[in-house]
Amino acid sequence: MAQRALEPRAEADALALRYRTDAPDVLWNDTIAQILAHRSVRAYLPDVLPEHTVETLVAAAQSASSSSNLQVWSVVAIADAGKRQHLAALAGGQKHIEEAPLILLWVADLARAQRLADDAGEPSEGFDFLESYTVAVVDAALAAQNAVLAAESLGLGTVYIGALRNHPEEVAAIAGLPPRAFVVFGLVVGRSDPALPAAVKPRLPQSVVLHREAYALESQIEPIARYDETARAFQNEQGQSPVGWRTLLLARGRSAASLNGRDRLKQALRTLGFALS
Repeated sequence: MAQRALEPRAEADALALRYRTDAPDVLWNDTIAQILAHRSVRAYLPDVLPEHTVETLVAAAQSASSSSNLQVWSVVAIADAGKRQHLAALAGGQKHIEEAPLILLWVADLARAQRLADDAGEPSEGFDFLESYTVAVVDAALAAQNAVLAAESLGLGTVYIGALRNHPEEVAAIAGLPPRAFVVFGLVVGRSDPALPAAVKPRLPQSVVLHREAYALESQIEPIARYDETARAFQNEQGQSPVGWRTLLLARGRSAASLNGRDRLKQALRTLGFALS
């Protein structure tokens, strides 16, 4: 889409919400405006989605890039209330999985490739390597983000559910997955509850994540400290404990227990048929 001039206030407001401070200068059009307005929605109406919503989101997902066009991902659409309730419990009681009418399970899928190799009587050693698993995970993530953008363009809300990796074998059973298939994450889709609007969460300054020509670590420390203040202000606005960003990051890396069961992910993947050589 060609760059289009909008009201300066709209651009400034969008950048202020995303960065609060240290906002960069950017090019601007409707697509960029939609992307910058992204927010994770955790309060949904139970409304049934419009007909063909799932097909539209999958068409958008399939339009994402795929490594070597291998297309080693799949998606399982779960609308059944009982299954969504079970998934919500496995994800630590995330009620929005139950409230919204749909969750999409994004699958790193080497099962299809293995079946085709078996049918052709071809060797399939390459699918045993970590590289093949990585390609499948990356492909699934790229596809899902396209689906998010499509959903938001239709006025729908979304939120990723990484906590399904806390119990990968149980989630695979709910989705009916064969060996060599793994749910990387879920994606809740529905109509946002206007009574509980989601906020745009501020991100790290570009001076932290953008490196020109070579990576620089030491120069990140000062802008991270400023961002920590921004994160605390946002958390306070949302009625959360204002602990900042660094505290959350460090808590996740403190111990194996901090991973909420995902410390055994390699074991679970091997149980699900991934050799990870």
